[in-house]
This record gives sequence, structure tokens and C-alpha cells, in this order.
Amino acid sequence: MSEQLSPEYLIHLGQQFGTPLYVYHAEKIKEQYNKLTTAFSRTNTLFFYASKALTNINILKYIGGLGANIDCSSINEVRLALHAGFPPERILYTSNGIGFGEIEEAQSLGVIINIDSLSNLEKFGQKFGHSYPVGVRLRPNIMAGGNLKISTGHDKSKFGIPVDQIEKVLSLVRKYNLHIVDLHIHTGSEIKDVDVFVKGIEILFDIIPLFSELQFIDLGGGFKVPYKDGDVETDIQCLADKIEEAFSNHPNPGGRPLQVWFEPGKFFVSECGYFITKVNVIKETEATTFVSVDSGFNHLIRPMFYDAYHEIENISNPHGPLKPYSVVGNICETDTFAWDRTINEVREGDYLVFRNAGAYGFEMSSNFNSRFKPAEVLVKDGKAQLIRKRDQFEDLLRNQIEL
Repeated sequence: MSEQLSPEYLIHLGQQFGTPLYVYHAEKIKEQYNKLTTAFSRTNTLFFYASKALTNINILKYIGGLGANIDCSSINEVRLALHAGFPPERILYTSNGIGFGEIEEAQSLGVIINIDSLSNLEKFGQKFGHSYPVGVRLRPNIMAGGNLKISTGHDKSKFGIPVDQIEKVLSLVRKYNLHIVDLHIHTGSEIKDVDVFVKGIEILFDIIPLFSELQFIDLGGGFKVPYKDGDVETDIQCLADKIEEAFSNHPNPGGRPLQVWFEPGKFFVSECGYFITKVNVIKETEATTFVSVDSGFNHLIRPMFYDAYHEIENISNPHGPLKPYSVVGNICETDTFAWDRTINEVREGDYLVFRNAGAYGFEMSSNFNSRFKPAEVLVKDGKAQLIRKRDQFEDLLRNQIEL
């Protein structure tokens, strides 16, 4: 296993590059990818990195170099993937409620396409017929995931075509002679029970015989990563074993063995990320002791948006007495990172690090309060390199037109 970056080294990076600062440890990404490929080595399985988790071009290049494919949620992510060197046949574009023009552009770029609505599936059929292979994203009507906001497979979710509308899908297939090569489902994020994936497969096994040209089954992502002591991680080996068993018992009626795809994002990059902040102010009140850092939900929105837990460590005083604190940000809005969190004694000027900050950290950041977005650093082979500059004042004016 790759070693975590030490508190001393993280302080050094905070001093060298300034704070707040996102730091990514390349070897941890490699470890996570190897965990997947090792567990699934006996199966016909491919992994597509869900790039929405973190799209820095250097991260994309590194993951591509490991051998992973890439999953994109927008046409701009497709463009980034191509820029990073992924060939079109290793790029999966799964649309969600978008204008058909985006799908047309994806087709012109030659990437793999999943379509998630009857409306766009019909438009695709009208324009391309059987000439271009396409996948269909189905909604399995399964509730799963760590938070309703990241559950995407239940019966009130906007994602995918409901499985109870499969006859309408088949009608379009017949009408336009569609070349359906892939059935896709994704039930949510933070899925720790591998039986959720098995349940999804069982739903697909009833549908697979209806499509004679299938080549791939896409089971999405959502693997659980541990955020605190006692958290479990999705048992990848158990999942691989169950996938192998399920598909050996249900061979494709069309003849050729079906390849299984997964689209992990957080699993690749969450644990590689460290978010380093510096303490501005300690404020004592009757209710709590506030620790105000030089960041806010404009840089790390997950705790406020998803009630997400991130371990917070005082790397300047790792052996100080443990005390309860409420860690908050510096923007003009309620932005609480942690309430009554036990941390080693915090002093003004100390460095605090938020762990598991690689996924949906910088990616969901903003310039709210006209504050600068932080810099990003990649640590690879023991060497730290700046991979995104911190914003400057000119960046706040970019694209504005003064009258």
C-alpha cells in the first residue's frame, strides 16, 4: 500500500505553495486502480474513471497512463479526455437531460455514447439509425447510496429510462433499427452493499435477451470509500466474485460473452486528496469554540451540501491535547465543516488538513465572495509539482465585459 503523505511534508507543501491548497498523491490513485484490476482479473471487466470527480488534466493523463478508460458526463469532459490523450474508443459519454446537439458532437468525435431518455433515443435513431452503436441508460428503480442527493437509481430519480418503459425502448429499436450494444444502470454513490450491484444485474438479466446485438453491460460506479475510522469500503473482491458467478450462470443468449463495465470516480481519487488550510481565528463562545480557517464551502462544499464527513487533522500540533471544536470557513455564509469535532489543540496559524479531499473537492469549488480558487499540487514519485495556479485578481475579471 502507498504511504500517506506525512504531516511534516503537508506543512512544507502548505508553506511552499500557500493555502488553501489541494494536494493529490499519485501513488494512491495507482493503488486503487490496481485493487480493481487485481480483484477482477478473472473476469471480462473494464473500468472507466468517472472524470466528474476530478478533471485536472494531469490527473486525467496519469489515470489514462495506468490503463483505465474514462467516463464523461458532458461534452466538455469528452474534450478534456481527448486533450489528455484518451483515444475515442476509450471514452464513454453518458448523457443526462442534455440537448441533442451534444450527442451529435459526441458522435462526430467517435466516442462511446449512452442515451438516457426516450426523446434523445428517438432523435438518435432518426439521424443515425443502425450506423452508429449506442447504449441505453436504464433506471432500475433501486434505492441505494449514502445520501438521497447521490442516489440515482430510485423511482423518483431523473436519471435514465425507467425499466418499466422497456417496451417503448424496444419500439424505437425496431422503428429505427438501432444498434444497441450497451445497457447501463447506475444506482448511486457510497454503495457498500455489493448485493445492490447484484440486484441491478438480476434486473438486467431479464432484459438482456431482448437485445440481440449487446456487447457490454455497464453497472455504473458508486463504490464506497472510508471517510473515518470504522467506515467500510466496498468489498471489491466480493463484488468481483459475485459478478463472475452471475455472468457464468447467465450467458448472453446472443452468443458472445458480455463485457462488464464499471465507472468508479470517487474510488479512484478520493483518498489521494488532501486539502490544506491555515487557521485564521480562534473564537471562544458559550456554545462552542470556533476554528475559522482560510477557506469555506466555496472550496469544499461537500460537508454543507451532502453532510459529508471529512477527517480533519491538526498537522501543526498532532500530539496536543484533544479538544472539541467547530471548524468553520471565512466566507459570508454559514459554512461549517465540522461541529463539535475532537481535534488536537488548535492555535491560530496552525495548519489543518482535510482528508479524502480528492473527489468533488476542487471540482465543485467556486469564486463565491469573489475569493480565489486554490492551487492544486500533484505528488508523484516523491516530487511535488504545481498543476493549477491559485487564482489571481485578473481571474475574477476574466470573461467580464466592462461597459
